[in-house]
Amino acid sequence: MPQINRTMTRLEWGLLLALSVLWGGSFFFVGVAVKALPPLTIVVIRVGLAALALHLVLRILGVKPIADHGLWRAFVVMGLLNNVLPFCLIVWGQSHIASGLASILNATTPLFTVAVAHIATDDEKMTGGRLAGVLIGLAGVAVMIGGAALQSLGTNILAQLAILGGALSYALAGVYGRRFKAMGVPPLATAAGQVTASALVLLPVMVAVERPWMLPAPGGTVVVALVGLALLSTALAYVLYFRLLASAGATNLLLVTFLIPVTAMVLGVAVLGERLEPRHLLGMATISLGLAAIDGRPARALAAAWAGGRRPR
Repeated sequence: MPQINRTMTRLEWGLLLALSVLWGGSFFFVGVAVKALPPLTIVVIRVGLAALALHLVLRILGVKPIADHGLWRAFVVMGLLNNVLPFCLIVWGQSHIASGLASILNATTPLFTVAVAHIATDDEKMTGGRLAGVLIGLAGVAVMIGGAALQSLGTNILAQLAILGGALSYALAGVYGRRFKAMGVPPLATAAGQVTASALVLLPVMVAVERPWMLPAPGGTVVVALVGLALLSTALAYVLYFRLLASAGATNLLLVTFLIPVTAMVLGVAVLGERLEPRHLLGMATISLGLAAIDGRPARALAAAWAGGRRPR
């Protein structure tokens, strides 16, 4: 297995920020679509349209369709871990607890990833700085969302366990997905395979549970939201996801969970005119501190500066 970059490059930090914007923007698209369509229908349309778009791009680029059965089995496992299980667990959990608490619980994903990667990999071992940074980032998410969201912690255990189960599933997917680089599958083809497998698994569940053909046809605004959700927040987002996973590793990649609430908040202020409160700024600052601790370069620079200042002249 090729070694993974522990300290991300500027390009990788830029890609991580772009991914957080794409996934943070999905809240806007889902907010529009959920007024007309049930959750599983939205998810199937999301991954189905994304799969069609990615396969079209692969065809335009002249990439041959993937025919390796072993590779498709890996795509199914990745789709289950990265889409099917977490989507179902989180959607069910969010229907029983407040969205703020669900967001905080979902932000435990990097914490689970640190633990899973430490056990399952040779080059993403846990360090004190990395663990401290993850805990600081999680605290920043809680501050930004608001302490009041934690008041209901423990009142609906099954729903909260479902959200945590979704976070653990994302962590397992991040570590499992590292194998695609070793198998020689480029990020674009990996993204296409994963969303295709997810769509095929979720389609019969959606048909059995929601029967969307009995619903009124969605309006133009909902259609535009679904297209944005599929092409931007899924197809393009997963190409960036697998590109980052191949070079930066699962632990660094899933730091995006800390950035999604930040970008969603910034988009809310910029697009919807929402109010930016002091706790939002404090939470963002705390998340930034956690990310800096995980990256390690600011601490090393300070240590070098301190050591340099103490040298005899």
